[in-house]
Amino acid sequence: MAEPAVRILVINPGSTSTKIGIYENLTCAFNKTVRYHHAELESYTSIMEQKELRRAFVLNSVQESGIPMTSLQAVVGRCGMVKPLESGTYLLDEHLVHDLTSEESMRHASSLGGVIAYEIGRQLSIPAYVVDPVTIDEMIPQARLTGIKAIARRSIFHALNSKYVAKRFCRENQKRYEESRLIVVHLGGGISVSAHRNGRTIDVNDASAGDGPFGPERAGGLPVSAVVELCFSGLYTKETIFTQIMSKGGMQMLLGTNDLREAEKRIDQGDDYAQLVVEAMAYQVSKQIGAMAAALEGEVEGIVLTGGLAFSRRFVQLIEQRVRKMAPVTVYPGEDELQAMAEGAFAVLTGREQVKHYGVREIENVR
Repeated sequence: MAEPAVRILVINPGSTSTKIGIYENLTCAFNKTVRYHHAELESYTSIMEQKELRRAFVLNSVQESGIPMTSLQAVVGRCGMVKPLESGTYLLDEHLVHDLTSEESMRHASSLGGVIAYEIGRQLSIPAYVVDPVTIDEMIPQARLTGIKAIARRSIFHALNSKYVAKRFCRENQKRYEESRLIVVHLGGGISVSAHRNGRTIDVNDASAGDGPFGPERAGGLPVSAVVELCFSGLYTKETIFTQIMSKGGMQMLLGTNDLREAEKRIDQGDDYAQLVVEAMAYQVSKQIGAMAAALEGEVEGIVLTGGLAFSRRFVQLIEQRVRKMAPVTVYPGEDELQAMAEGAFAVLTGREQVKHYGVREIENVR
């Protein structure tokens, strides 16, 4: 008789949505997404205040699925800004939840994934996990140093999806991730380009700090002296500057929309400026890919494009025409974050990988 399936609940809160999935082994048996209107979320003064709204959706969705809560063997949630960590699956404990509820972490709704998962796990007396947080840190020392002693570059990127598609690429091309050299480009509201060498992400632009290409919402890398002048001009508050860099910059500021589809409609209608903006964004992504190729000493086995913007054939072609001579380009549009989290938890529950514990950092310097 076949053994019963391992059932895992996966929770993925986004800035304007919450997604859940129930997995039986590695197959999604049920999934549901709710999208919130901006006006609905603006009634909350903080991300933490949204917890009960999102938790109720999760519990109601599980009830709707017809799958008994008591049959779940684990729950996994997205993880926000916590301390630097090695890649892997981490047990949610009170220390990790404490940091997930910090002011910095609670700037984005993704942190509620871990908080809600922890509460449900305690309620059901089952383990709760997070997988590959955004703060996965495997950077080489040379990638951290800047010319100002008080400032070091950080490893903050779309680690969950980037690691997942890198491993998927290797599986589909009969390669071992632990022996490969890849560049992964996550094309979302923010854009992160990461260099993967022998199973570790040795360098990446910190899109959350305004590093790298500009994107649909983020300003990207800027001339530092000009930013200093802006900050001390007396025209802007600190919060306004941060907002322009993080959520109101890039295509949003230049075209008044963060939707690439809208920008492409304007191009098709003859809008030359919209065409310039989209081409410039692709140009900057291509330059960042070139930088990561240098980090890999020019030895690149594949360039993987993923994220929402990768659905645009026009945008992908603009990048491909500049980088295809470096390495073959593979495109995985969208994101598979629910699947990635389910696979991380499944690997631990079935003994394929060891669970990791927050605060125990085993990263060695890579030379």
